[in-house]
Amino acid sequence: MLKTLHNQTRIQYFIGLAIGFLFGFLLQKGGVCYYDIIMQQLLLQDFTVVKIILTAIVTGMVGIYAMRDPGWINLHKKSGSLGATIPGPLIFGVGFAILGYCPGTSMGAAGHGALDAIIGGIIGIMAGAGLYAAVYPQLKKTILPFGSFGDKTLIDLFQPRNPWFVIIPVAVFITGFLAVMEIVGL
Repeated sequence: MLKTLHNQTRIQYFIGLAIGFLFGFLLQKGGVCYYDIIMQQLLLQDFTVVKIILTAIVTGMVGIYAMRDPGWINLHKKSGSLGATIPGPLIFGVGFAILGYCPGTSMGAAGHGALDAIIGGIIGIMAGAGLYAAVYPQLKKTILPFGSFGDKTLIDLFQPRNPWFVIIPVAVFITGFLAVMEIVGL
């Protein structure tokens, strides 16, 4: 069934759209689509955003490898570089500082009618994507390849016989950290 799904573009779009709506719904229910919550996170007063991000990391890491092992999915690692890694977060940070939302939370906020997210977020995302597409050919030749570090993942760095020897300790550490945050009241 999964092999036939690979050739069904319309079904893939529908699944992607459904997952996008579910993701937005969960962001909304988690409260991270509200400007005040994000600002409180940046001021280190409310750690809801960090908790959601860490939970997503554990869920994604375990879920991806749980689907990879039986052959339901294939991983296609991409190589990274300093030229691709450093400018992105800097631009992201500037946009985050100006608007008070990241791209995902701005879409969630736009979904519940926040005008700042609708105007600033959607227009900013479209303008940024358009600008990036326009300059990509030049970036690909100049900035993006600078400081290449290959397609190594955390699992590749430790080179275990079984990736679960890395996944389980990392998941336990993050889950423990989340538990400590709850106990301490963060």
